[in-house]
Formats: sequence, structure tokens, C-alpha cells
Amino acid sequence: MKKSITIIILFIIVVSFGGALYYLYQKNNESPITYETEQLSKKTIVKKTVAVGSILPLEEVLIKPNISGVIEEVYVEGGDILKAGDLIAKIRVVPNLSSLNNARNAIQTAKISLDDQKRNYDRQKSLNDKGVVSTADLERAEVSYQQALQTYNSAKQNYDIVKTGSTKGFGNSANTLIKSTVSGMVLEVPVEKGNQVIESNTFNDGTTIAVLADVGQMIFEGKVDESEVGRIEEGLPLEITVGAIENKVFDAVLDYIAPKGNAENGAIQFEIKGTLEKQDSTFIRAGLSANASIILAKASDVFAIKEALIQYDPETKKPFVEIETGLQEFERKDIELGISDGIYVEVKNGISDGQNIKVWNKIKARGNR
Repeated sequence: MKKSITIIILFIIVVSFGGALYYLYQKNNESPITYETEQLSKKTIVKKTVAVGSILPLEEVLIKPNISGVIEEVYVEGGDILKAGDLIAKIRVVPNLSSLNNARNAIQTAKISLDDQKRNYDRQKSLNDKGVVSTADLERAEVSYQQALQTYNSAKQNYDIVKTGSTKGFGNSANTLIKSTVSGMVLEVPVEKGNQVIESNTFNDGTTIAVLADVGQMIFEGKVDESEVGRIEEGLPLEITVGAIENKVFDAVLDYIAPKGNAENGAIQFEIKGTLEKQDSTFIRAGLSANASIILAKASDVFAIKEALIQYDPETKKPFVEIETGLQEFERKDIELGISDGIYVEVKNGISDGQNIKVWNKIKARGNR
């Protein structure tokens, strides 16, 4: 019995000793851990946030008619450049029967009054010639006759306007001729020949005949999330990129931030606007989708490192890196940081150009597997 126990104990000792030797052998054959290093580099770091929106004219003018009717002719199309007063369209009036009947009745009433005043004037003139009535009475009769004549002529003109939209003596001032009120480019003509249009008045906006705008004054209009609106302010520079125009960045200035946000898809969005610098060579079409990079801060040609190289003291929370002092030997260096773009961060002081900075990713020595 004792002999068996002794053999077992000896076997365990031999196995343990063999395992220890094998472990030491494996450890001795492992490749040594080495750390790569990087150095400071000159970078231009831009801290920014992005807003999504579109390019729109600063002002759009809607041309509307002053009379209802049917489009008889359209003289312009989208893309035409107009000056104030240029002809856009012509309307053929379709008279309202009630208004037409009232205008005709007004002519008849004015004619009755005119005939009565004419008879009275002729009578007063005859009596004045005989010396029966004074000249003052004749002049009063003449004034009444002239007023009745004016009322009759006005009633006939009003009838013509109700029936045709114009009358003799108005020429180019006719309501049937729709003209541009401003200079600019025609962005849209939403009507065609034969379409019925409604006049613009206090009860109705009226039908839009054409949309004009100065395409030399464009703005970016977009929205930012509530989490970003606290970081931006009016006057910040914008860099506008338009999807339809490749390899082109347009400069702008943020000049409006909505004081009130609106709920969209479960998030609060704030409207922003930025005026683009005038473009002489590139034509930007209204309505194009665009992205605006709002430049919160910018540092040009500064020393920077990757943020992944930075460590933070667990107690003081201050940043530091490890600088190589010898072959795979490093020491800690506290540093002062500037702005970051999320990948690179500005280093203001603490390390010098040319020093090797420890990369924390452990790798095996090259050539060993």
C-alpha cells in the first residue's frame, strides 16, 4: 500500500516538473511585445457640426392677377431673365353674369339721369335766353348736366372692364396683361394656356402666374438638432456642399437661428439660414439639396496627434502621453490640448516635434507568429 502511494506521489512530481519545464519553454519562445510610435504632425483642425437643408433664393416674388379669367397666352418659361414691367401672360376675362348685369343696369340708370339733366339744361338755357332765369341758375343746370354725363361715361367704362378686363384709354394698364413687378429669373410658371385663374383680393390669395427671384442672392435653409443648437451662434462661417455640384464648396455666413424649435420625427429641430457669398461662375439652381458644415472653431497649421494616443489620469483626469526614451522604454508626459475634430486633436505644449509617442495597440514583433 505504501509502495503504491509512493509511486503515485513520484508520478505527480514528475508530471508537475515536466509541465513547469514545458511552460517555461513556451514562455521563452513567445515573441516579445513591442509598441509602435507616432510623432506630431502639422494639421488644420476644424471643429464643426453639420446641418441638412437646401439652397433657396433670398426672396421669391409670386406674380398674381388682379382679375379672374382664363389664360390666353403665356410669354415666358422657367429660366427666362425678366426686367420689371416685362410681359408674362395675357388673360381673357370670363365675366360674372351678376356683375355684368349690375354694370348694364348702372349704364341704363345713368342714361336716364343724363337725359333728365339734358332736358333741364336745355330748358334753363332757353329761359335764360329770354331773360326769365338768371345766369347762375343756368350754370347750376349745366354743372348737373356735366356730372350726369360723367357718371354715364364711367358706367360704360365699368361695363367694359367687367366684360373684357380693359376699356378705351387704359392701354398698357389693362388688367388682362400680367407683367413682372421685379427683375429676376423665372423659377416656375405653374399655369398653362387655357387654365382658369382667380384674382388676388382680401379674401383670396389668387392664382400664381409665375415665380420670380434674384438667383444671385441665394441662402442655405436647413435644420439642426436641439443637441447642437446650443453650440452655434449667428455670424459663424458655413461651408456649403451641394450634392449636384461635385468638388465645390460654397462659403456662407450663419445669420438666422430660429428662436423656437419644432418636433419632427420625435426630435426638436431648429431652423437656420445662411447667406451664400455671391457666385460669378457657378450657377446654383433653387431647391438643390445641400449640407452645411457650421465651423465652430478652426486651428490652421498646428501640431496635432490622434486622439487614440492620449491617456487620462484616473485621479486628476488630466491628459498625458508616453514618450519613448530608449528602445521600447517610455515615460509619461503631461500635455495641454486644443481643439479636436474627433480624430486629431491640437497639442499646445508638453511634447516637441520629433519625439516618438507610444501607440497603445500591442502587436507581436514583426517576423514572429
